[in-house]
Amino acid sequence: MADDQFADPQAFGFETRAIRAGQHHDPTSGAVVTPISLATTFVQESPGRHRGYEYARTNNPTRQALQECLASLEGATHGLAFASGLAAEDTLLRTLSSGDHLVLGNDAYGGTFRLISAVVAAAGIEWTAVDLTQPEQLRAAMRPETKIVWAETPTNPLLTVVDLAAIAEVTHQGGAQLVVDNTFATPYLQQPLAEGADVVVHSTTKYCGGHSDVVGGFLATNDDELAARLAYLQNAVGAVGGPFDNYLTLRGLKTLAVRMDRHCDNAEAVVELLLAHPKVTKVLYPGLSDHPGHEAARRQMRRFGGMVSFRVAGGADAAMRLTTATQVFSLAESLGAVESLIEHPGVMTHASAAGSELEVPDDLVRLSVGIESSQDQLDDLQRALDGL
Repeated sequence: MADDQFADPQAFGFETRAIRAGQHHDPTSGAVVTPISLATTFVQESPGRHRGYEYARTNNPTRQALQECLASLEGATHGLAFASGLAAEDTLLRTLSSGDHLVLGNDAYGGTFRLISAVVAAAGIEWTAVDLTQPEQLRAAMRPETKIVWAETPTNPLLTVVDLAAIAEVTHQGGAQLVVDNTFATPYLQQPLAEGADVVVHSTTKYCGGHSDVVGGFLATNDDELAARLAYLQNAVGAVGGPFDNYLTLRGLKTLAVRMDRHCDNAEAVVELLLAHPKVTKVLYPGLSDHPGHEAARRQMRRFGGMVSFRVAGGADAAMRLTTATQVFSLAESLGAVESLIEHPGVMTHASAAGSELEVPDDLVRLSVGIESSQDQLDDLQRALDGL
């Protein structure tokens, strides 16, 4: 049986729910780890009468455990797991129709921008990119046909912080729904639904999975009608992960809180090093008191996260050379796992935004600060920066 009593966000602490909510003890053996259910089909008591499972695309016990657990961590009554973050986003965007309008933050993940600008737009859905740190810009961009405002906070890769309560108010006044990508912050550091968001989206590939070994996505909401529509689309479109993927993500959630604390500790030490180095021209981190979104981050986040971006003297050439000069920080895309990663967003994760209003500076370097020895991370970055 699932430990359903742990699903209530008010009844138990975050760490307890990460380990208990939605988890199943095997009824045969008593095993404390949720079983990986490999079945693709399930015996029915009579035609159309079953125990909640009929076909694995529609539902699966391992996926159900993940959905219940992560929904609880987000303070949501409904959660849906997908094969990737973009699969989750695509499913959500399928609730729009030709002629609808979407407002997107002008500092967004390149994959989200590509999906909206090149795929969704081809279906007749219009979009506008604005600076969501300025609620008046959002207000000016709203139209009668605006159905969704899409925000990230902190953003990828410029670590811009959006005041969620402020833009939720403008969004709802305009009759739209606020979608918040909470991938960078995770539910441990930030609760967008509590700030007025209608839907939370995750690439669970990142911090939720946490070990660079599983791809996944997630949607969380308290809107019963929207949840039913999303569940219909989840089944109809079928972009769901397999049982082992769901198991790995569920396992990752169990250590999310302790990992995030270490990510934050190490990121804060990295920021101090970068601030003091003459080859670094600007450090982007919400924990800095001079960060434009620092006060909003202090109010809506528990801590400031494990992602750090910075700009280097010498332009694009220096930034590219730096990304190949580190050893503890591996040159690779993705983020949010136990190992430290370094990348050049303009050439790698955000190449699809080149030439658009979402283009990122070519001297920008992004770090995903892992949980290795902090001193090893600092020595690695010091050597690489000194060599520029």
